[in-house]
Amino acid sequence: MKKGFLIMIVGFVLYALVFVGMQQFYTANPETMTWREREIFNRKYIGRLKIGTHRDEVLRLLGPPDISEARTNERGDILILFYRTHHVKSDGMTTRDETTPLLFVHDLLFAWGDTAYEAEFSQ
Repeated sequence: MKKGFLIMIVGFVLYALVFVGMQQFYTANPETMTWREREIFNRKYIGRLKIGTHRDEVLRLLGPPDISEARTNERGDILILFYRTHHVKSDGMTTRDETTPLLFVHDLLFAWGDTAYEAEFSQ
């Protein structure tokens, strides 16, 4: 009885160590996800972003954008990365209306979302 309990405890500890190790060191690869998985993944990580996050960190977390563009306004040169976050039409293509824009100046995130994009470029 005592030996069985000890084996069970050791097994649980090993399981917990493997689980914690996987959580700490495994990173999901957005490029290998289905479009539905990627939408969920992108929404999750975009929701965790902070103003001032460097572009390289966003690319590391989210992978390459679905669409990108660069524009200039009174702030200077602005890089916009569009990530797919919601489904609109089943046409096999990701269009801008299915994405969330992330806006960068000098490689630092300063805004995201449709409202921020429209406010920057509506003039």
